[in-house]
Amino acid sequence: MSINISPQSTIDAIVGSGFHGVTLRLNDDGGEWTGSAGVAELGGTAKPSIDGHVRIGSTTKTFLATLMLCLVAEGRAELDAPAAAHLPDLGLDERITVRMLLRHTSGLFNFTGEINHDGTIVPGIPMPYGPGAPQWLENRFHTYQPRELVRIALSQPPRFDPGTGWSYSNTNYVLARLLIERITGRPLAAEMRRLILEPLGLTGTLLPETSPEIPDPFAHAYYRDGDIIDVTRQNPSWISAGGDMISTTRDLHTFISALTGGRLLLPSLLAEMCTPHPTGIPDMDYGLGVFLLTTPGGTIISHNGAAVGHAALMYSTPDGSRTLTAALSCVDDASLSIAPAFQNAQQRLLDEMFTS
Repeated sequence: MSINISPQSTIDAIVGSGFHGVTLRLNDDGGEWTGSAGVAELGGTAKPSIDGHVRIGSTTKTFLATLMLCLVAEGRAELDAPAAAHLPDLGLDERITVRMLLRHTSGLFNFTGEINHDGTIVPGIPMPYGPGAPQWLENRFHTYQPRELVRIALSQPPRFDPGTGWSYSNTNYVLARLLIERITGRPLAAEMRRLILEPLGLTGTLLPETSPEIPDPFAHAYYRDGDIIDVTRQNPSWISAGGDMISTTRDLHTFISALTGGRLLLPSLLAEMCTPHPTGIPDMDYGLGVFLLTTPGGTIISHNGAAVGHAALMYSTPDGSRTLTAALSCVDDASLSIAPAFQNAQQRLLDEMFTS
């Protein structure tokens, strides 16, 4: 590897900051480095498996946006077509296009809740964070239907008129799922296997639908509610296509390097995906299902995700020549007390692995 720092000491430090397990995979023109730190299970001694499975949270959005762009390449979808044309029963604003969903510029309320500019919270479904946490924990095996989540979102006023702002909303990607299923007449999982998972040989990646199971091997995910509770098994339908997929660091590397390296999308569609749109966050724009980070070493393509005790990191140079993928596990809680450590871990890995 052509980096000048010790990846192992870095992930050891991340474990010391509050995570109980970290797995890291680095790839560049000089080869591959893999390592893990901490433990796979509290009270145990075994390290997390290098090829362990993890709930990847919002990294799912990059898979979904890529799938939609594959359908555009097949002539079955159009980025600037109104979403309502395919989903007339939902009563969507006819100005909302497929592109707006993938870019988070639709203005639709986030069914997991919103924070207003004055700091007040508009709740959505019961979430593992905030006042709804006890209900989420008690009902973490409950099944939500995608249309149910969308209707919860549509019961609230939009954040802004379509195309006039940017606001990250899981609702956009549940609608993208419904669009894909309506356009193809097939379940999302089947189309994901056809166009992405099978062509790339991603045998460790799956859409669990409503199943609470996660394949072996895996590091455990925990939640603190007085006692520490193992929440590795949970029904991910509460987040649906906004963040329900399971993968491995190996598969995430294969996927993001194939995507940025031009092996999944036509050049024109990859350019569409990576066209930056301002988010209002310093050094962080959004394309279609990807963040575009401005770093001292240049632009980095990324989409990280977190999923109650699990998190995934996925970074790539624009040409796919250097990638970083990681899986993290922790004890989560209603106050999201792990958030500062998670932000610090992301920044440290980004700084050390891409600018060293």
